[in-house]
Amino acid sequence: MGGFLLRRIAVAVPTLLLVSMLVFSLQQMLPGDAAVALSGEEHDPKVIQFLRQKYHLDQPVPIQYGYWLNGVLHGDFGKSIRTGLPIGEMIRQKLPVTIELSFLAIVIAIVIGMPAGVIAALKRGSALDYGVSAVGLAGLSIPSFWFGIMLILLFAVRLGWFPAGGYVNFFDNPLANLQHLLLPSIVLGTAGAAIVMRHTRSSMLQTLKQDYIRTARAKGLHERIVVVRHGLRNGLIPVLTTISLYFGELLSGAVLTEQVFGIPGFGKMIVDGVFSRDYAVVQAVVLCAAAMFLLMSLLADIGYALLSPRLRG
Repeated sequence: MGGFLLRRIAVAVPTLLLVSMLVFSLQQMLPGDAAVALSGEEHDPKVIQFLRQKYHLDQPVPIQYGYWLNGVLHGDFGKSIRTGLPIGEMIRQKLPVTIELSFLAIVIAIVIGMPAGVIAALKRGSALDYGVSAVGLAGLSIPSFWFGIMLILLFAVRLGWFPAGGYVNFFDNPLANLQHLLLPSIVLGTAGAAIVMRHTRSSMLQTLKQDYIRTARAKGLHERIVVVRHGLRNGLIPVLTTISLYFGELLSGAVLTEQVFGIPGFGKMIVDGVFSRDYAVVQAVVLCAAAMFLLMSLLADIGYALLSPRLRG
């Protein structure tokens, strides 16, 4: 198991380094000059020159990258050009919000999508199968921002059951925290449930055709034991990939959903950074998002090894 993990980490580290190079290089292609944007309305040349020297904007791109990477390796992402706050502190404030939202969404996706996929596979070709597939297709097709607005109009404006947006810290008021996050979690979880359902159905259809499933049934085992213990455990391997990558995508920042519900998470942070040309914030957020995506991929590999030991080799 140790060698398996080392091999995966050996692939992840250079991948993350390459991502950091791409993030920094592509950032330089964005229109506008950060020094000019910071200099105020008068655009005093002396102020612009001072800002370029302060933030190393007058240096060649490789030198700028070196300064930035050295800071990142020491846990220093720099300061926000727009707010003047340390970016690391901003990330520590925003990341827990997105993690909580993503966790609730992925729970909804698993609770709805996985049983629906198993049932659709067991009832292949039936009206129930077609109905579940149609609902899944609708879940994938409905735009998240439109779905979010409809939920706000129904449950917040008309019924008044939930707040229309905002965020309350869990430790300040757990109930209010859940009330604020439930609707956006449903928006994200619905799309995730559709994805999980489709992959679970496809994986279970392949698994239920295997010889060991026929052998288990021939032994007289109860159908539930055959499906859960023999079928679902082996069919979970590709589904685990889907869940981990979708969770990584959510951690990267559900931009539209966070904007619609006014949630101060990673998605809103990167949008604010792009609009204000806050290059350091954008670079830090994208790099952290890539790191989290790679981490979820690594956790998926570990899950593979636990579910199927033959994959460790």
